Amino acid sequence: MLETSRDAIAVINREGEVLFWNKGAERTYNIRHDEIVGKKIKHFFREEDLKVLQMLETEQPVRDVYHRPRPDKHVMINSSPVYDAEGRLIGALSIEQDITHTVKLNEELSVASSELHQLKHQVYRKQLDSPFSKIKGKSAAIQQTVQLAMKAAKTDATVLIFGESGVGKELFAQAIHETSLRNEKPFIPINCGAIPHALFESELFGYERGAYTGAAKEGKPGKIELADGGTLFLDEIGELPLEMQVKLLRVLQENEVYRIGGTTPKRVNVRVIAATNRNLEKMVEEGSFRSDLFYRLNVVSLPIPSLRERIEDIPELVRFFLHELSIKYQKPMPSISADAMHVFLEYDWPGNIRELRNIVERVMILAEGGEIKPSELRHFFPKRMAVKKSKGEASLAEEKTMLEKERIEAALKKTYGNKSAAAKMLGISRATLYQKIKKYGIAVEKP
Repeated sequence: MLETSRDAIAVINREGEVLFWNKGAERTYNIRHDEIVGKKIKHFFREEDLKVLQMLETEQPVRDVYHRPRPDKHVMINSSPVYDAEGRLIGALSIEQDITHTVKLNEELSVASSELHQLKHQVYRKQLDSPFSKIKGKSAAIQQTVQLAMKAAKTDATVLIFGESGVGKELFAQAIHETSLRNEKPFIPINCGAIPHALFESELFGYERGAYTGAAKEGKPGKIELADGGTLFLDEIGELPLEMQVKLLRVLQENEVYRIGGTTPKRVNVRVIAATNRNLEKMVEEGSFRSDLFYRLNVVSLPIPSLRERIEDIPELVRFFLHELSIKYQKPMPSISADAMHVFLEYDWPGNIRELRNIVERVMILAEGGEIKPSELRHFFPKRMAVKKSKGEASLAEEKTMLEKERIEAALKKTYGNKSAAAKMLGISRATLYQKIKKYGIAVEKP
């Protein structure tokens, strides 16, 4: 009966020598009966993997215990000590059910379930969120910009994003690309302000084999070629040298690029999004930026409001960054008192969202306790802290007047004095804007 069982059955004596080894054991461990019977079982398995030897020492039976006698074998083991008529221990019986196939199937099922869960999550997120959901804030200023960007994303028009440093210009550029029909093709960013002038041409246009000393033997495609079919994001476009402006304009007009040392043009299909924190119109007047390139880039103008223009978004941004950074640093997310939030609202934020995130990160790392309070918050800000007037220094009406004037001045600055664009940004009519400019005595820069 023991011989016909499908389970692996072995009997050993007190010295650990194998007395019985059935067909099931041969199949499970690929060890023949005549190879193992009469020999010590520890010569065929690692001693620490042998439950049956451990039982000889403890004399405690084993019932339905998962065991892994070999790296590639999984079994359920039942083992009992064997005694003679006088009750003396003379050996042990071990019955092991091979469950290796079941374990492997379970592991494969677990992996497949995990992948399915991730896939479902990705599909859910894709359905629920648009790429613009990464841009946080519900203020009219930022929502108006998002709506304009979403309209631009549906076309192949070049987009010129302008705004102060740190407002999230690249985030908008990525969202436009991911929402566009080019979203499965590359998004290639290049920071024009971070490239030495001598390397601009090779970075943008690439070079042919042997174009110059030190060049790669096989040549190298430029960023424009790498963006073929997708989007090229030119950050800090105002830093592009004049000679490169001419060549970039030719690419936009002809849809072809010449590598350094090359004589044959390469056709490219690239959507260009450019960004700047400089006044390009003024640069055109000064002759440091080509007017034809400016008009080619400025098909859709996308002004990004500064954080000062959307202070109502600061609480949401602070909490978002606290949540994000609590995950990054594996720390509990602290709460923030109303007075501490007021400190964030008082600050002028010259570095915009980039500075806000930096300060929240410092707070997350260094602050102690479960709640952020003003007393421990102020020393995270620059010593010469530019703040807005506090609530105790002006009446509600005065505060409203000051805020309205600041918003109008900021909109006019953003649009370089263009009253129609400023009125649209503020969500008011041109007539209302003219009245308020006169009321507050605001000086307007000529467009």
